[in-house]
Amino acid sequence: MTRAIQFHNHPFRFLLYLEWGLLAVAIMGILTTPPLREMARRGPPNVPVNTFTQWPLFTVGCILLFGLLGLYLPTQGFWQRLGHIALQVVLILVASGLMLRGARLFPFIYLVLVIRSCLMVGLMGRVAVTGLAFLLFMTTLGLKFRGLGGRIPRPIRHLIGSLQMNLIVFFGLSLVFTLLLVNALLNERTIQNRLQKANEDLQRSAAQVKQLATAQERSRIAREIHDSLGHSLTALNIQLEGAIKLSRRNPKKSQALLLEAKRLGSVALQDVRQSVATLRDKSPAKDSLHIRLNALIDTLRTSTGIAPNINLQLLTPLPEATNLALYRIAQEGITNIVKHANATAVDLSLIADESGTRLLLRDNGRGFDMSQTSTGFGLQGMRERAQSIGGTLTVNSRSGEGCEIRLVVPG
Repeated sequence: MTRAIQFHNHPFRFLLYLEWGLLAVAIMGILTTPPLREMARRGPPNVPVNTFTQWPLFTVGCILLFGLLGLYLPTQGFWQRLGHIALQVVLILVASGLMLRGARLFPFIYLVLVIRSCLMVGLMGRVAVTGLAFLLFMTTLGLKFRGLGGRIPRPIRHLIGSLQMNLIVFFGLSLVFTLLLVNALLNERTIQNRLQKANEDLQRSAAQVKQLATAQERSRIAREIHDSLGHSLTALNIQLEGAIKLSRRNPKKSQALLLEAKRLGSVALQDVRQSVATLRDKSPAKDSLHIRLNALIDTLRTSTGIAPNINLQLLTPLPEATNLALYRIAQEGITNIVKHANATAVDLSLIADESGTRLLLRDNGRGFDMSQTSTGFGLQGMRERAQSIGGTLTVNSRSGEGCEIRLVVPG
């Protein structure tokens, strides 16, 4: 833990309650010890009675202070933790020394010290505190039995010695069990915290992936609508404008433009159906890249009267995703030429062989300022499509010098 352990953030509240219970048993044992009550009532020779009456209360005070220290356990700072443990040891020594004068021995305070050390220090510190608690108990027990040695008959001393050894072994095992138990609890809590953190990270990652997938899907739908319908509706609008202008002067030409507009409307409707089918994960029958590019070129001829220079060499089959990206990039470029370029010459080159795929679309129109138009949605969509197939898109243009779109996809 990075913060000091207090009552409100104690990792194992039941251990704190266990401490209070053990200390309460020790206090009740001190206050109900018959020798102390008798000594406090009569007092030994040459010793004032009030001195003996203060022994139990002073011992209880030490244990209460020891219990209050459990409400604040530092977990950071070497000297702060060492000082806290040292103060607990001093209180145990004082209480143990007073209990040697007739009170019962209560090893619970040593167990409490070990439990607290597990919450404050690392593994080596816990082992050191456990060893210190064992030495303190063994020393206190030895002094206790040594004080009783003069009042115990000689035949019973051997039995007392065996009892002392058994108590030492039993208490040592109790300390080891307490150390292992608290370590296991701490390890389990650490694993739970890690799992909880991993679960939270996983949920955040899932939310981010969901947001990213939603954004990508929205971007894909926007590109489909912009590239397909944008091109068809642009050409349709040009045909309708021409038909309106020629409706009186050249009715036959106007009718031809209207027929072309009707065809473009059908193309736009087909694009809508294809986009809907794509959104529903259905794969409609698709024409080859040659046919689709030729349809674009026909639209360019009809809309602008330009006969482009074409060089299509598809020497190796391409994945459908690559075909679609190439078609959409060429479609967006031709749409921009029809809408904005006012060009008189267009070059379209597409070469696909083992070394890679190269697309070039160039016009001699009025061009544009890259610093003002490079963030447009059409150019952004072309760059995204090029990136999706691992290609590099380069757009070069200056005002009055036309525009050149170059795509290179490594083989």
